[in-house]
Parts: sequence; structure tokens; C-alpha cells
Amino acid sequence: MFKKVPGTKDILPQETSSWQTAEAIARKIFSFYNYQEIRTPLIEEAALFNRTLGSTTEIVQKQMFLIHNQQDTYALRPEGTASIVRSYLENSLEKTQGFTKLYYMGPMFRLERPQKGRLRQFHHIGAEAIGSAEASLDIEIISLADQLLKNFGISGYRIKINSLGCPKDKQTLSETLNKSFQDKITQFCPDCQQRAKNNVLRILDCKNEACQKIVETLNLKQAHLCPECQEHFETVTHGLNNLEIPFQLDPKLVRGLDYYNRTVFEIKHSDLGSQDAIGAGGRYNNLVQELGGPDLGAIGFAFGAERLFLVSNTLNQNPPKKLAYLITLGKAAKSAGIKILNQLRVCGIPVDMDYLNRSLKGAMRAANDTGATYVLILGDDELKNNTISVKNMDTGTQKEVAIQNLTEELKC
Repeated sequence: MFKKVPGTKDILPQETSSWQTAEAIARKIFSFYNYQEIRTPLIEEAALFNRTLGSTTEIVQKQMFLIHNQQDTYALRPEGTASIVRSYLENSLEKTQGFTKLYYMGPMFRLERPQKGRLRQFHHIGAEAIGSAEASLDIEIISLADQLLKNFGISGYRIKINSLGCPKDKQTLSETLNKSFQDKITQFCPDCQQRAKNNVLRILDCKNEACQKIVETLNLKQAHLCPECQEHFETVTHGLNNLEIPFQLDPKLVRGLDYYNRTVFEIKHSDLGSQDAIGAGGRYNNLVQELGGPDLGAIGFAFGAERLFLVSNTLNQNPPKKLAYLITLGKAAKSAGIKILNQLRVCGIPVDMDYLNRSLKGAMRAANDTGATYVLILGDDELKNNTISVKNMDTGTQKEVAIQNLTEELKC
């Protein structure tokens, strides 16, 4: 017997209603902000992620699912931003639409150790706004993320924000860190010793306890920011305060991907333990140009859907369904019942029937198991009188209804 691939999960029928609820809520909120849905392929050229995420990032070095054929190397997408920017440029959206606001939902893939809230195939709900460097857009994006969480019924989360500044500012910060860590390199974990050579900023993002203690000794602030980036960040924080969106400044927040600059943010929830991020995002003002497009500002974020379900009571509540369940007794009743079944469905009434020829008692038990609101019983006596027996499973009451009046009866 075959089993699912490690790090993947079957989303069974009793769970899919929760996913549908989350997706419906997300689509509604995205529409309020005028974001349009985009769906990109699950597979891209591996070089796309090597270039955008950074060849030395942990995702590229350790976590990509690669597919090799005779000539090309492809990758299952580990995140959504690079694919969307690729699509934005390939389809000339910068020429036909200019400033573009997009959202997406779908699976991502990373080859890492499966654990709570972290799978090898996981799902993102995210948004990207491409074509503006305005601080007001940063405010909107963080506000959008906040509104999504509120509508998902999630509370107790913390929004942490920081500014990496422009590329020159990031370089200044890197130089400062290199000097500060110069005599401490041997105290870092092996990964951070390598990060010190490739990209010292990633040391700030390390989850190793010993590395975190060294980082905490630094008096990091926004001293690396140029006046323009400082003004931009102050506008963002002022705007969030005006909207009464609580946030915490975190100078150690850098995010793990090379394309981020200026505003970055992360949303954490204590119920998730050490892997406490439920979403994150930030600006990537140079990515469009790096992939061959014009010099355009851009910002986005994504939530891990599986993590949302771990911290939301609302999303995990299956909404009640008004289902009718038809039980037929005898061949003539079954023939007539199939027609009744079709008529009800055409009129928009959800209905199912017993297909296993159970006894009346067994069929009633099956109807109860489906959560049916009404049970419809059709036998020889009902056929003679052109009626059908309707039992309300919530109240226990039962009555005879003329077949021609059944649709109106169930719509009430």
C-alpha cells in the first residue's frame, strides 16, 4: 500500500470546508483593497530562484525541489514573489497596467525537516503590489495583512517591523556587523560562520540560541539608514500609528532572502512555539529591474496557511449546511426519487440520497451521519398520494408534503 510523501498532507473532506472558508475570506478582503488574483505555474526555471533569492540562501542551497532533464533544471516554487515578478515582466504588465496589485493562493515546496506548521508542501496566501515605492503602499500592505488576520478570527499576534534601507544602507549595516562580529566568529554556529563570509545580515535571523545571545549584545538601531530611507520608514510607522495598528520595532529583523530592502515585517504568534511566524513580507525595490524590467518599487507578504489554522478557532469551525437526504423504499420510489433529486438540485437545494439500498433504519442513520437538516422519505404509499414525507432532523417533526410543493417547503 502506498503512503503519502513525507512532509505532505492529505486535506480530507472534513477539513476542506475550513480551507474554503479561509480562501473565501481572503478573496473578499483582497477585493476591498482592489487586488486581483494571479495563478502562476508550480514549476519554474531553477535559475529564477537562484538569482532572486540569493545563491547562498538556505532555500537555494538546501531546500529546493529540483527537477533535471537532459538540458534544463527546474524547481518546484519555494515561494511566490519571484514567480509573480517573472510573470509580471513576461506578460508585459508593466506596460499594459503599470502599477499592479495581485494576490495568490497555492502550494509551495521546500525540502526541509517536517515539523509542526512546517511541511515540505505547504500553502501560501499572499499579495504583491508592483510599481510604486511610496511609503503609503507599505502602510496599505501591512494594514491588509492585519485585516486578513482579524477576519480569519486570529488574535494575539505581534507585528514586528524594521527597515533595511537601500542597497547602500544594507552595505553599511553589513560592514558594521562584520566589525562587531570580527572577534566572535568562532562562537557562532557553523551555519553562521559561513553566513559571515557570504551574507553577514543572515546571522541576525539565526534561531540558534548561542548566536541569538551574541546578536542581543549589539545596540542595533536605524543608524545605517540614509536620510531618504529614514524619512520613508518614519512615514510608515506614523501611518501605522494613525491606523491604530500595533507594531514593535525590531532592528534585528532582516528576513532570509536577498531581494528585501527598506521596510520588512514579520507577524508572530506565541502559540506556535519556536517556529512562531505566521506571515512575513517587505519591500523588494530592485527585483523587477534585476529580472530585466524597469526600475520599479514593489512590496508584498505571504501567510503560511497551515499555520493560520493552528492559531485560529474561527477557521476550524465547519459552517452548518442545509442538506436534504432522500430515502426511497422500492424500485418505483427510486425511479421517481431520482427525478425529484434532480429537480431539487436544479433549484439550488443541496440534496443527497441513499445509494446502498439500506433498510429505513440504516438509511436514517446514514442521513444523520451526513448532518442532513431534512430527511425525505418516499415509498409506495407516498407515490400513490403524490406526496413525500419530510422530517426535520433539528426539531424531530415530520409531515407529509405534496411533491409539487417540496421545493418551496425546503427553501423556507
